[in-house]
Amino acid sequence: MGAGGSSGAPPGPQGEGGGLARRLADLARAMHADPTSQGVLDRVVRSAVALVPRAQHGSISLVRGRRTVTTAAATSAVGRRLDELQTELGQGPCLDAAFEHQTTRVADLAAEDRRWPALAARASELGAASALCLQLYVDGDNLGALNLLAERPAAFDDDAEDVGLLLAAHAAVAVANARKLENLSRGLAHRDVIGQAKGILMERHRLSADQAFELLARYSQHTHRKLHDIAAELASTGEIPQR
Repeated sequence: MGAGGSSGAPPGPQGEGGGLARRLADLARAMHADPTSQGVLDRVVRSAVALVPRAQHGSISLVRGRRTVTTAAATSAVGRRLDELQTELGQGPCLDAAFEHQTTRVADLAAEDRRWPALAARASELGAASALCLQLYVDGDNLGALNLLAERPAAFDDDAEDVGLLLAAHAAVAVANARKLENLSRGLAHRDVIGQAKGILMERHRLSADQAFELLARYSQHTHRKLHDIAAELASTGEIPQR
């Protein structure tokens, strides 16, 4: 058996369902409190394996250009192997159906010789038979997906899918918020470094703020380097980077 699976009865409207609602609420609060998108992804995939009935392994895949699959977070090597095979073979649930459907449920990967023949032929390498792929977001040709795997066929039913969809909805919002916060923090840090570099140039060469920024921009253009990198080197060394 795989690690961390949940094998109890599907949650109903009362009792276990009430416990599920509380656990999802607690998870949502924890995800929104995490300041990093990586922290949110790690928390999501661990919680998904714990909450979704019969899930044994989990991963979050990032698909770029409908071709390359990378693993952003995983609970075991099984999920990572699925991503590796999809990239190698150019087919699979994340590369195909997940772009067209919010959810892809696969009863037996080895039997999918019509949709993904190359993947089906090598399904024994995965260490898992069934899969539940849940779309987290779509951004142009890029996709984020939550993948849950089980070692026996037909492990996931409608109840498992419902729980997974609830969790994925919370996760999508939390990841988006964390990314916005990271981008804001990065932008503020870049602005501070550029301000330091401008101050050095203003003091050393008796320049105005606009003239100092123009000089930095000119160096950036001539050296084909980002303005922030030029400013960071100047702030660190006190010297303007040369071409």
